[in-house]
Amino acid sequence: MSYFAIISLNLPKITSMLTLSEYQNAIAEEFNSIAVNQNPTSLYEPISYILSIGGKRIRPVLTLMAADIFDGDYKKAISAAKAVEVFHNFSLVHDDIMDDAPLRRGNVTVHEKWNINTGILSGDAMLILAYQFFEDYEPKIFQALAKLFSKTALEVCEGQQYDVDFETRDDVTIPEYLKMIEYKTAVLLGAAMKMGAIVAETSEENADLIYNFGLNLGIAFQLQDDYLDAFGDPETFGKQVGGDIIENKKTYLYLKAMAFSNEENQQQLLHLFSIQPNDNTDKINAVKAIFNASGSSKATQDAIANYTEKAFETLEKMNISEDKKMILRMFGEKLMNRNV
Repeated sequence: MSYFAIISLNLPKITSMLTLSEYQNAIAEEFNSIAVNQNPTSLYEPISYILSIGGKRIRPVLTLMAADIFDGDYKKAISAAKAVEVFHNFSLVHDDIMDDAPLRRGNVTVHEKWNINTGILSGDAMLILAYQFFEDYEPKIFQALAKLFSKTALEVCEGQQYDVDFETRDDVTIPEYLKMIEYKTAVLLGAAMKMGAIVAETSEENADLIYNFGLNLGIAFQLQDDYLDAFGDPETFGKQVGGDIIENKKTYLYLKAMAFSNEENQQQLLHLFSIQPNDNTDKINAVKAIFNASGSSKATQDAIANYTEKAFETLEKMNISEDKKMILRMFGEKLMNRNV
């Protein structure tokens, strides 16, 4: 899954807010200045390494943007934003170990560059470092941030475990799959935005609404990632098209196809998702044909639209100016209008 790594957005500057690229620059400056030079170096060097190869850093950008949305000072949200990004990278280090992944963002993964034990321990240290960033806030803000962060961190772990469990199950349901992507991916997007709202000390209602905006947009984005993995344009998608099919991943497309197909196509799908041929071209084409014939691809596009609309519905309830609502809507629209 892409985790927003391929997104680069530039929205117009409206009111006193920065553009997304300006928020990205602010975060980049912070991480460029982070020097984890403590001993033992074998523990801290991997942390500096993984943080130095960060992608677009969309999550911390959303924390800063949310603080500005609710008339706070985005600079006061920087510590919370760094906590979000360090936690995200901690989860990636451990995910890479579980997946035995050789590369992350085009670079050698931590456990490959050092070793598995170092990857585990350095990842653990990153989780603790993430919490330490909250110490920059007064007790009331600290408590609210830490409470949200703990809830979110546990949900991300639950989502990862669901994903692992689903690899060996043939009875995964649509609600279970949606819960998995909500926990594994979307909750951190919602939490990143809510943290900015907490730092800005907006109302509890506004904070909950911005969380739901990020959550539903995160689910929509992940469903779109499922769709683009099968039907995206290789020139614009940013990774191999058909990768989920090659790896026999039971995505939303697969589950909907199984639900909509006749018995013959169900059996064909089960067979195709049990093999790993040397040349996957025929397998990919056959699976995509079933996705289209069954109505699965259309159902997936409908689900993407529905979750995006859910996100936009929360905007109308927020107690913010219309131009700030437009900023959030434009962000959502650009995020969901990637080229296919």
